[in-house]
Amino acid sequence: MIVKIWNELKHKNFKPIYVFYGKETFLLSETVRLLQEHTIPEEERDFNFSMFDMEETEIDTAIEDAETLPFMGEKRVVVIKNPYFLSTEKKKEKVEHHLEKFERYIEEPSPFTILALIAPYEKLDERKKITKLLKKKANVVEMNELSESETIAWMNELARQEDVLIEQSAIDQLFALTSGNLMIISSEMKKLCTYVGKGNTITEEDVKKLVARTLEQNIFELIDYVIQKKKEKALELFYHLLKMNEEPIKILNLMASQFRLLYQVKQLGASGYTQPQIASILKVHPYRVKLAYKQAKMFQDHELTSIIQQLAEADFEMKAGKMDKQLVLELLLMKRFQT
Repeated sequence: MIVKIWNELKHKNFKPIYVFYGKETFLLSETVRLLQEHTIPEEERDFNFSMFDMEETEIDTAIEDAETLPFMGEKRVVVIKNPYFLSTEKKKEKVEHHLEKFERYIEEPSPFTILALIAPYEKLDERKKITKLLKKKANVVEMNELSESETIAWMNELARQEDVLIEQSAIDQLFALTSGNLMIISSEMKKLCTYVGKGNTITEEDVKKLVARTLEQNIFELIDYVIQKKKEKALELFYHLLKMNEEPIKILNLMASQFRLLYQVKQLGASGYTQPQIASILKVHPYRVKLAYKQAKMFQDHELTSIIQQLAEADFEMKAGKMDKQLVLELLLMKRFQT
């Protein structure tokens, strides 16, 4: 849905009123950027592109601007930020908004204006009259996150815009290395497109060469090696992390966090929850759940609880100073290879 809206904006298929809501700040800021870039010619933006913050300015001021004819142009764009009167969130109101004029505008929007409300809230208050009216008359788009398929489509579109192709294996690798973080993906795609140049193809090797791994990604791979009993690779990665001055206790905590996720995903999956539902319940990115689901299949419930207990004991030993922290982790890893 989000990628579809973006493509509509790029092809100048505009609606008179939009409401973009959600907690994914990158999606909201990217939407504002596309609105600015594809609706108003650059030389007209100073006159015909306006932004109003509802925590500082009355809604009537924004609506008056929306009703004003464009100056030396065909379109006017009015962006309304932080329309907290649509939210379920409770906060001390700095500005008192009288919504009657806004309600009349929604019923009869200006034909020459694109009005976009940018609402950084997880959900809208469906009980309010103004929300019901907008859902009936405006184009309301949720922007809490992209699905995996939408993210892949967007990555292909980013490559296409730069006259570059990207292999599916490269997409998979980039998705894994960024854990689906859209802001990082956007930055890395720009770097990769510049690196390969127009008319060329981004390969998996390009991604491995240019995209830095996060500590979380390295921990995921370390656990994967342990699961697959790849002792040499696991120890090589472990010592590499130590050489990079990663603290053993931080590595241990991330391992514990990942194994807890495996256990939770396994339990919720067994209870009949789908992967998107699990992601929502645990408040983690759906891609993390997808990867955890694959890893969790390799364990019985009692194995995961045993590992979590071993990690808790190792944490106690580290904090109690009973043994060298690096040695505690080494012994823990070796114990896993003996099972």
